[in-house]
Amino acid sequence: MANAIFTPFAEGLADDTISLPTGVIKAAFVRSYTFSAAHKFVSDVTTAGGVLNGTSAALTTKTQTGGVFDADDTTVTTTANATNHGILLFQASAVTGGADVAASAQRVIAYYDTGTGLPIQPGTGSTPITWDNGTSKILKIS
Repeated sequence: MANAIFTPFAEGLADDTISLPTGVIKAAFVRSYTFSAAHKFVSDVTTAGGVLNGTSAALTTKTQTGGVFDADDTTVTTTANATNHGILLFQASAVTGGADVAASAQRVIAYYDTGTGLPIQPGTGSTPITWDNGTSKILKIS
């Protein structure tokens, strides 16, 4: 599978239910997941067999320039020493930010399982995520 954006993410941008600038955006390691472009919520990922193994804090220093989203590198604290993790990018809060909402309301944005260092093989403890510093950064909307 190649890295991909979830179809409902584009819909969320259009209807203002997802906001990269104001929503709390996080990354999580996920294993045992087969990507479906139709998935809309984190609960869809876990219902489909995806197992989350740690989630980052809110991404910081978020920028959106020319259709490209970027933020500072982050760290995920994992609890299981398991193999073959992808990265799930999602909006953890309401569109206006604030506290995390239930997984059934957390909007998925993108899934990454291809690239340098992917899939991830974390042990327990802190594992860094270093976002691409090229032209696509974290996410390029085109």
